[in-house]
Amino acid sequence: MAYLYVPNGVNVEKWKSRETLAPLEKMREHFSVIEGLEVEKATSGGDGGGDHARSNAAFLTGVRPKKTAGADISLGQSVDQYAAERLGGVTRFRSLELATDGVRKSGACDSGYSCAYQYNLSWRSETLPMTPESNPRFLFERLFGKGTGKERVEGRARRLASERSILDFVNDDAKALQKELGRGDQMKLDEYLTSVREIERRIEQAEKWTLPDTDHLNVPAGIPPNYEEHLRLMFDMMLLAFETDSTRIATFGLAHEGSNRNFNEIGVPEGHHSLSHHDRQKSKLEKIAKIDLFYTQQLAYFLEKASQKKDLDGKSILDNSMILYGSGIADGNRHAHNDLPIIMAGGGGGSLTPGKDIKLQSDTPITNLYLRMLHEMGVPSERFGDSTGVLKLT
Repeated sequence: MAYLYVPNGVNVEKWKSRETLAPLEKMREHFSVIEGLEVEKATSGGDGGGDHARSNAAFLTGVRPKKTAGADISLGQSVDQYAAERLGGVTRFRSLELATDGVRKSGACDSGYSCAYQYNLSWRSETLPMTPESNPRFLFERLFGKGTGKERVEGRARRLASERSILDFVNDDAKALQKELGRGDQMKLDEYLTSVREIERRIEQAEKWTLPDTDHLNVPAGIPPNYEEHLRLMFDMMLLAFETDSTRIATFGLAHEGSNRNFNEIGVPEGHHSLSHHDRQKSKLEKIAKIDLFYTQQLAYFLEKASQKKDLDGKSILDNSMILYGSGIADGNRHAHNDLPIIMAGGGGGSLTPGKDIKLQSDTPITNLYLRMLHEMGVPSERFGDSTGVLKLT
């Protein structure tokens, strides 16, 4: 299960006419365009500006973020973490969080909203965003370690032993401190200790698994200067994680919401966010369409590779996956959060029938789709976020 996010909305006319999807033509039988989905919690709700922060924050949570630029952030658990909490024990990593931009978890970014909302798709809890990795080399080393196979095994053993000794010290220190704290500080300490216990659980999990043989793979050198190459390396790392069954749950922010990245490599020197406020100007809309095509080309790259890689049961990784691609904004000029540009790819292990487009009743909560995905992952749930029911994809 993977969730792929693109910022700033799309050229709606080109999306609806399917011109934007031209790079995906070879994969047409493997995906569906779903129309009518909404992220209602990205709307203002009386909080004024901040649509980019709310779009990113609400996309996977179905929760409206608390408007604050301080440390008192509050959102909700994202769907990937909801699934990871219930399924994470079957793989070495509960989930992976990927990005291409740097990490920001504090400070003000959009109209009084914390940068944490705008730069983090995945949330472990309402106050704890999951820090994404943007360096493909660091991601590879996190998955498989450094050096040769033998060196990775030995290095992991040393690292786990070191982490255990540090945690023992932290736990002893925290217990002594707890007696001296007031109630408010004790609550903060409890939250901190919960994170410590989660690290302990991850160490115990890591000790159970044998590292896969990756000596034949090319280790990424780091972050490449070319954006397209960066995206594709991150897709390669995600696919490698799925292929080795290191995890079954991932999120990838192809760029942070509100990104003003330029696209000189495709003849678009202006910033993406600036262009998204196009005021119906033809030249700006054409450039937005170019950016949209660039992103669907990257999606096509990922889906084609996923269709060529075999899973343990002999089916392709794509056939056994559910991959959602989209944005929390439809038209960036209006900051519209309804009738979103959403693609659902993969066969879900035989439970889904991709290849046909699906038109839903207008303003259907996207969390209804997440409920369906959770059910197909073996996580039956009655409600998630602002869902109103399990979506039927027929």
